Amino acid sequence: MKIVVLAGGLSTERAVSLVTGTSVCRALRENGHRAILVDLFLGLEEVPQDLESLFDAADGLCPQVSIGTRAPDLEGVRKSRKDQGPRLFGPNVLELCQAADIVFLGLHGQDGEDGRVQATFDLLGVPYTGGGYLASGLAMDKAMTKRMMDSAGIPTPRWQLLDYTPADVDRLAAELPMPCVVKTTGGGSSLGVFLPEDRAALKDALLQVLEFHGQVLVEERVFGRELTVGVLGGRALPAVEILPAEKDFDYAAKYQSGGAREICPAPITEAEQKTLGDLALKLHRTLGLEVYSRTDFILDKEGRPWCLEVNSLPGMTAASLVPKEAAAIGMSYNELCEEIVQQSYRLKRRG
Repeated sequence: MKIVVLAGGLSTERAVSLVTGTSVCRALRENGHRAILVDLFLGLEEVPQDLESLFDAADGLCPQVSIGTRAPDLEGVRKSRKDQGPRLFGPNVLELCQAADIVFLGLHGQDGEDGRVQATFDLLGVPYTGGGYLASGLAMDKAMTKRMMDSAGIPTPRWQLLDYTPADVDRLAAELPMPCVVKTTGGGSSLGVFLPEDRAALKDALLQVLEFHGQVLVEERVFGRELTVGVLGGRALPAVEILPAEKDFDYAAKYQSGGAREICPAPITEAEQKTLGDLALKLHRTLGLEVYSRTDFILDKEGRPWCLEVNSLPGMTAASLVPKEAAAIGMSYNELCEEIVQQSYRLKRRG
C-alpha cells in the first residue's frame, strides 16, 4: 500500500508525534509498504510533478527526531514554514494524503486527536487509521469523556468543570476540595496536569493551567497504583503498571529513559485484569472508538478501579505502552502497526 504517516502538527505533543510517526513509518516500510512520513503543519514545500514518486523516497522522508524534556517551541515551528499561511495543513499535505491508499495518523493532542483532521479526511474520502471524528472529539475532551463515563456507569473520580479568570483564583484555591487534580480538558502527555499538595500549590496550578486556553477540570485525587489498558480490535490487551522514578509521572518521566518503570503484564490478579479490560472495552465502545485506544486507571488500596481518561491515538514510540502490551501477547511492533492499518482499511466510515 501507499501510506502517508501523518505526524507533527502544532500540538504541544508535536515531538512525541514525530517520534511515533518515524517509528511507524519505518516499520511499515519493513513490512513492504510504500510509506512516507509527512509533517501535518510543515508539509513539503517542494515536490516532484509526479507526487506518487515520493512514496519511494529514501527512508520514507523520516527525519532524525527525539523527545526532549520540555514541550516544543510551537511559535518557532510556525515561523519556520515558508508560506506563513494560516492553514493547519501544510503545503501539499492534503494532495499527498489523497494520493495514498490510507493515512496512518501518528498525531497526538489537539492536532489529530480532537476529530478535526478525521472530519477533513471524511469529507475528502481519505481512509485513515483509528477512530472517527466524533469519537475522537469526545475522547479528546476530558469533560465530555467524564460525562460519558458517568452515564455508562464507569467508575471515575468525582469532578467539576471550572470557568474562571485570574481574579477568581484566590477564592477557588481556598474553596476547592483537597487533595485534587487540576487539568486542562484538552491536554495530553501529562502536559497541563497538576497535582497540588497544598493550597499554595493549588493556587499556582489554577494560574498555570489557564495558559492552556481551555476549560479547567478539577477532580478528586485518588491514590493507588497507576495502570493502563490498551484495546486492539475487539479485545483488551494486558495491563501495564507504571512506577515513576520520581513522585509524578510528568512529560519528562513519560518519555526519558529511566523516567519510569513499566511492568507488563502488570502484577495484578486475573480478576483485576478482567475488570480493567472490561472497563477499557466499555469506554472504547461507549465513545464509539475504533481499532485501538488506551485507557488509564488508578487501582486504589481497596482494589477498586477508577477510570481517568482514554487516548484515541495512543503513543507508538519505542517507549510507548500499547506496543509493550502487544508484545506481552506475542505481537511484534511491526505486526501491531500492520494490524492497525489492516483493521482501519476495512472500516466503512459514515462520513
